[in-house]
Amino acid sequence: MEAVLIPLIVFASIFGVFYIFLSTRNKERMALIEKGADASLFQTKKTHRSNLTLKFGMLAVGIGIGILIASLIETYTVMDEEVAYPSMIFLFGGLFLVANAMIEKKDKIEE
Repeated sequence: MEAVLIPLIVFASIFGVFYIFLSTRNKERMALIEKGADASLFQTKKTHRSNLTLKFGMLAVGIGIGILIASLIETYTVMDEEVAYPSMIFLFGGLFLVANAMIEKKDKIEE
C-alpha cells in the first residue's frame, strides 16, 4: 500500500503547488484590473519564448552529443562509465549553453 501512496502524495503535492500558484496569480491580476491597471502589464515579450526554445533545444543536443561521446570514450578507452557519462553530459551541455548565450548576444547586438 505504501508503494502506491507515496507517488500519489508526491503528484498531489505538485498539483497543489501549481494550483495555488495559478489561482493566486489570477486573483492578483483580477485585483489590478479592477483597480484600473492596464492589462498590457501581463503580456510578455514573444522573443523571450523563442530564445527559451532555442536554449532548451541546444541543451538537449548538447546532452545527446555528450551521451554519444561518453559511450565512445567508455568503449574505446579505459575510462570508467561512472566518470565518462556525467562529465561528457555536463561538458557538452555547458558548451551548447555557452554557444546559445553567444548567439543571443549577437542577436541582441543586431537589434
